[in-house]
Order: sequence, then C-alpha cells, then structure tokens
Amino acid sequence: MKNLTIDRWLQCSGVILGCIAVPVNATEVALAGVFPGKVLVVVNGGSPRTLAVGALTQEGVRIVAADGDGAVVEVDGRRQRLVVGQQALNLGGDGRRGPTVTVHADSRGQFHAPGAINGSAVHFVVDTGATYVSLGRGDASRAGIDISRAEPVMMQTANGVAQAWRVKLDSVRVGDVVLRNVDGVVQGMDMPFALLGMSFLNRMEMRHDGPSLQLRQRY
Repeated sequence: MKNLTIDRWLQCSGVILGCIAVPVNATEVALAGVFPGKVLVVVNGGSPRTLAVGALTQEGVRIVAADGDGAVVEVDGRRQRLVVGQQALNLGGDGRRGPTVTVHADSRGQFHAPGAINGSAVHFVVDTGATYVSLGRGDASRAGIDISRAEPVMMQTANGVAQAWRVKLDSVRVGDVVLRNVDGVVQGMDMPFALLGMSFLNRMEMRHDGPSLQLRQRY
C-alpha cells in the first residue's frame, strides 16, 4: 500500500472553484436556490436556509430582492447580486489582508506546494475533498508527532477503511502563511505527499486563476 499512486489518493478530492478575494472577518454568502418571493442561501458555510425577501439573518444578511436565477443581498450597507451556483461571495469586513501564497498546478491540474508541519518539511497537494490536513506515518514521525497519545479513528480511503489517528498540528506552513493548532490526521502508512485539507483551507481566501491558486489567510 506504500506505492499508491497520486490518482488513487485523490479519487475523492474536491474541485477548487474560482472565488473573489475578500476582506478578513467577512460574511460569506452563497445562493443555492430561488423561489417565488424566497431564496435558499448558505451563510458562512452553515446549513442551507430558506429566507423570504426582506428577511434579515442574525449574521446581518438582508435579502433585498429575488428574481429568475439570482438575488440581491445586503451586508453592512453593501449590496451584491448573487447567482445560483456561483461560488460563495464574501461581503463586509474591515479590508485588512493577511499573508498570501500562490500555489501552481502541474500538467494534470493538481496544485502542489512545499511546506512544513511542526517545522518539518513536507510536500503538500491541495485537496478540498479532505476534511483535515492528512500526512503519512513517516512524515508524522519526522514532525515529532506522537500518535501513541492520539485518538484512533477509522478513515475511508480509495482502498477502503484504514486506521488513522486524530492529532492537533502545532503549525502548518505554506509559503508565508503559517497557521497554528490545525486539526490533522496521521495515516497508518506512508503517503507520497501530505494532503492540504479543509482544516487549513477553510481559514483561507482562495482565488483560482488558470494554473495558479492564490491562498490568503483570513484568520
């Protein structure tokens, strides 16, 4: 199992969509559906909810209008038209920017980046289908991670269910972006690379521009 190909590891990977660079502490709004006088929205990655035109959510999102396949929403006095199926837009915030790193795709469209976990060098592949930053047992050992005290879990992989361990990573670095206390999993075998999953990516703004992916730290 140590010789798994990249394709087999990434069978369940998500697809990274283009999005708009946004301010820190912004409110993220996605439009999932439009009905007569109502819309179906997702706010800050939560569960979809149905709101009538004129409604105001506890996050401060007001539904101004809805028609056809779009709707107008307002956050902090700023109005924006959303279209069903469009990547979530981020509104509001104070305009400050965090550190940024640009990740480049290979000839197969997979985004690779050198980085480090707990100060130990690793090779990352961006995987929006992975819930956590995931690394193999060898990388974990080099990063000083002691799985003997970690929570054992069973993970679904391309080859079936496998043993893994839930851990808290002291630091995860990609370029100038460094996050602390990141949720991760250690696989029971070596991996050809570490997966940069959503426990890291959900703290980023992501802009996909052809063969490059820009990550900007939100918090």
